[in-house]
Amino acid sequence: SLTGSPVTLKILQNWVPRVSHYFDKEHYTYVGHQIVIQESIEHFGAVVWPGALALSQYLESNQEQFNLKDKKVLEIGAGTGLLSIVACILGAHVTATDLPEVLDNLSYNISRNTQNLNMHKPEVRKLVWGEGLNEDFPISTYHYDFILATDVVYHHGALDPLLATMVYFCKPGTVLLWANKFRFSTDYEFLEKVCNIFNTTILAEFPESNVKLLKATVRKN
Repeated sequence: SLTGSPVTLKILQNWVPRVSHYFDKEHYTYVGHQIVIQESIEHFGAVVWPGALALSQYLESNQEQFNLKDKKVLEIGAGTGLLSIVACILGAHVTATDLPEVLDNLSYNISRNTQNLNMHKPEVRKLVWGEGLNEDFPISTYHYDFILATDVVYHHGALDPLLATMVYFCKPGTVLLWANKFRFSTDYEFLEKVCNIFNTTILAEFPESNVKLLKATVRKN
């Protein structure tokens, strides 16, 4: 079941005017930094979706509630890398993950936006939901304070592996922050499964974009 009264927010128009003539790049400003994102129309994961904007904005505005400084953060389905870049700027040790075909663009965006900043160097790694988790991210070695996920739930066939991946990485003490644009009945069915497994709270809703931002933690026995 869901707990808490969500805050109703708008996704701010956090874009700044383009300073170049490249139509495949978007410019954003978060935490006082201009972030330039190269998008690709070839993959779903290479476009900035509203969930990433919503969670980036929320983390920027709620740094006391969710202090990422020196925390270990894993983003699953990182896409263009915008959220991972924001988490880096906020001081986190970030591991950004996605499918192999997305990693080149993801690595490019993260490198160009973090290379000259005094912060923990982010890592980019392949992660196929539900596959090779214990081999690539053994529990004995990898523990994360925060799991970030945005717009990972849509009309695709990998929802069960996605849920298994969330369960795998969410250990006692881990906070899962998930922002998603709710489009289909399958989105709400996935939300129900999350609520059945985790202690789940809706932190914020963005009605104009149908985005919900949720916090989930492991239930104590």
